[in-house]
Amino acid sequence: MLTRLYHHPVFREHLTPPGHPERPERIAAVEAAFEAEAFQNLDRAMASEGSLEAIYRCHSFDYVQRIARTIPEEGLARIDGDTVVSPRSFTAALHGVGAACAGVDDVMSGAARNVFVAARPPGHHAERETAMGFCLFNQAAVAARHAQAVHGVERVAIVDWDVHHGNGTQDIFWADPSVLYVSTHQMPLYPGSGAKDEVGAGNIVNVPLREDDGTDEFRTAFRDAVLPALENFRPDLVIVSAGFDAHHRDPLGGLNLIEADFDWATGQLLDIAGRFSQHRLVSVLEGGYDLQGLSQSAAAHVKRLMVG
Repeated sequence: MLTRLYHHPVFREHLTPPGHPERPERIAAVEAAFEAEAFQNLDRAMASEGSLEAIYRCHSFDYVQRIARTIPEEGLARIDGDTVVSPRSFTAALHGVGAACAGVDDVMSGAARNVFVAARPPGHHAERETAMGFCLFNQAAVAARHAQAVHGVERVAIVDWDVHHGNGTQDIFWADPSVLYVSTHQMPLYPGSGAKDEVGAGNIVNVPLREDDGTDEFRTAFRDAVLPALENFRPDLVIVSAGFDAHHRDPLGGLNLIEADFDWATGQLLDIAGRFSQHRLVSVLEGGYDLQGLSQSAAAHVKRLMVG
């Protein structure tokens, strides 16, 4: 079996204002990294639009309609101070959902061992009823619900190592013990959630890190909290909210991770997936706003996925 990359040109057509950190160049940087010789055996697939039915498993009908009404015919429109949409933003977000769900289909059918979805806008800040933090639809959450609804998966684990806490994913699964959400993130930092005592139905595990923490603290958090939670949960599927803004170069965070940390963490999750999930792992791009740090970190992550 192989590692599959989902991509689509529409991800560059979600436009933001000049100087905005969540910009089309992010996808260009990631895709350029995958042109290296090391990725010649990376299987590449074009993302299709996801269904509204899949989105409604995580976001309400009214919420989706509000987003659709916000999309301008030309120019830009603001949902909040950070979250901006352009004429192709809704379509881009639909393709992100479609790619994440297709990735689940691939690993469940055995068409791929694992999958990386190179999509934007990101998703993990999108709550059931609220768009924020650059995010419209929560692709990781929708993928988890798709796995349960379509494939009968009982236990899904979502691991989020973005520098920002995934408040949206936590909100969607707060009272659902069939989904484990585990997050390492800098705290205090946007969006202000993610304290250790936020535990939901016992299925939320927050592992906050402090500004200037780096390799040692991150790996200790993984060994002491993330991996034991996963081992106890025994997931049937692992989904990764793969944000790379914990990289030391990133302008929006204060952690000091390097590419080798993402490589190592990927290896740890592959081990969990191998032991409990028949190797099934789907990774979805979240943050990462320094282009060099993003491209090098995504390359390290996917190279490790390909090794398996």
